[in-house]
Formats: sequence, structure tokens, C-alpha cells
Amino acid sequence: MKRLLYSLEGNARKLDGGFVFGGAPRALWERFSNPDPEHRVDIASRCLLVREPARWILFDTGFGAWFDPRRQKRLGAHDTAHTLLGGLRALGLSHEDIDVVVLSHLQQGRAGGLLSAWTDAAAPSMLFPSATLVVSQPAWHRAQRPHVRDRGWYLPELVDHLARHPRVERVPRGSHSATLGRAYSLHFCDGHSPGQMLTEIPGTLGPVVVASDLVPGRAWVHRSITSGADRFPELLIDEKIALLDDLAARGGRLFFSADPACAMARITRDERGRYGSVSDRRILSGVEA
Repeated sequence: MKRLLYSLEGNARKLDGGFVFGGAPRALWERFSNPDPEHRVDIASRCLLVREPARWILFDTGFGAWFDPRRQKRLGAHDTAHTLLGGLRALGLSHEDIDVVVLSHLQQGRAGGLLSAWTDAAAPSMLFPSATLVVSQPAWHRAQRPHVRDRGWYLPELVDHLARHPRVERVPRGSHSATLGRAYSLHFCDGHSPGQMLTEIPGTLGPVVVASDLVPGRAWVHRSITSGADRFPELLIDEKIALLDDLAARGGRLFFSADPACAMARITRDERGRYGSVSDRRILSGVEA
């Protein structure tokens, strides 16, 4: 089956560089990103849209625009408009045209775009009314009962909407998704957030894995680079190494959610075991998988 890939930008943010790069020394992380005077770096909020002959599949929905003006500056948000919806409009689509939304996990950075943009007239509502939502069962459970350390990364109003949604597939750990079908492999990992689910898309040029927060961008391809949001950094590094080894051996590619300058790249591994990326693509616009 022919599949076409489109990268869509969500609502980008600026976040503290030390937090973004997991406490790595500034002299190291400045190689990857230039901070502003407030020590913040640019973070993308990118989503992947896949066109199949009979359906549109969206992977993650980005940060969204659910925040009120008071919170916009605190969250480092660039724009109050719902950027993802604008990207869909540029393709002649609306959120109502999407058939499946696959969520790597339910924290606000990957699932906040399920909600409409904030207005002072009404609370945010759910978008994508025609879509079946696919999420891992453990990620669903985590959103229902977050730990005190990551409670702030979940939106109670979104969790409430999801609990009432008529079409949510909760995929058990280690299973396939009935909605996506067996052509799509799922990688379950827990280092960033328990139950995070990475989807592997088959392609004629090698597999593409939607890396979400396991490997948010090219900087995180390096083994020692993690994020301050990771629940279990050592476990995350082990999960990352396993995935990168596998993709390097199979000629696979990663789709990056947070890299401002790169949407997808092929993974390499040199004779010293160091990982890298080649064939970087800044934008995907109908690229065949």
C-alpha cells in the first residue's frame, strides 16, 4: 500500500534549555540549540499526517492552543491560534476529515491539540469528531492517575473529554492496534512516560518510527541526552539504544516531534557505536513512506 507523509507544525514553544536537555552542561547543549536571553530554546510541536488510499491518519496533535492568555507566557507558547488546524487547512482538510488519531501518550505536549483553541466565551471542546483515537492502555491509565511529579503535564479537561469519547481504542502493552492494522508495529516504552507508544510505519525506503518523546529531535539521538521531563532517564537511554540499534541495522528513519529544523532523518551508527542522522528533511509534503 502506498502511504504519503506530511509534517504538520503544532504550537511551538520556548522552554528552559537545562530542562529540555535533561541537565546536560550548557556547553554541551548549546551545540544543538542557541538559547535566548532568558536561557530558553525553541521547541517544535510537530505532528505526522499519513495519507492512505482510504483514510487519513494523524500521529499526535501537538501542544495545541487550549491555554488562556495568562498562561501563554508561562508556558512559553508562541501563538494563541491553533497552528495544527491551519496546517490541515493548507492541505484542503479540516479536523473533521481525519479518520484516525494515534496518540503516543496523553501529556499536553502530544495530545493538547485534541482541544479547540481557548476563547473567553466557552471552555475548550474536543476536535476530530470523526476519528477513532488510539492510545496505549498503560498511557490511558497514567493519564487517569498521574504521579505528583508529572501531574502538571496532563490536562484534566482533556482527560474528562477522553473518558466520554465514543471511539477510543486502548491498546494493551505488546499488542497491535485493531484500528491501524498489523502493518503498523508498535513500540512500547516507559522511560519518558509509562506506556508511551511509538508507531512504526512501513515504507518502501525503510521503516519510519514516530519517535515522540523517546527521541524528540536530532540532539537526543546522542545516548546521554535526555529531558528533564523524563520519568526514568536511565531506562529511557536503554530503550533509546535498543530502538536506534534496530533502526540503524534496518535502514530506518525517525520522525521528530520537537526538532525545530528537522522533521525526519535516517539513523546511522558508526564503528565506535555512536549514533547520528543523515538525509535530514525539514518538511514532509506528500513524501512516499
